[in-house]
Amino acid sequence: MSDPTETTRREMVAQLNAVEGSREYLESKHGEVWDTTELQEQFEVLGFMSPFVGVRRRSDNLKGSVLFQASPRYYFGFQPE
Repeated sequence: MSDPTETTRREMVAQLNAVEGSREYLESKHGEVWDTTELQEQFEVLGFMSPFVGVRRRSDNLKGSVLFQASPRYYFGFQPE
């Protein structure tokens, strides 16, 4: 099965992981940032397709997505559906 988003997603992954971002850098660029434990506390993970994670925010059940960088693993950029 062909994934028409694969090339774009691979480019995004390469860009996100090109420079190891500190948490402070990511916060200044993207706003709120979560490590894995914090993400699990704030969100229910619904699905994964790198660099996106489908989530449901626990506080209000709002579905959306976040981006992540691989190393160190941080999640950021919550976008509601």
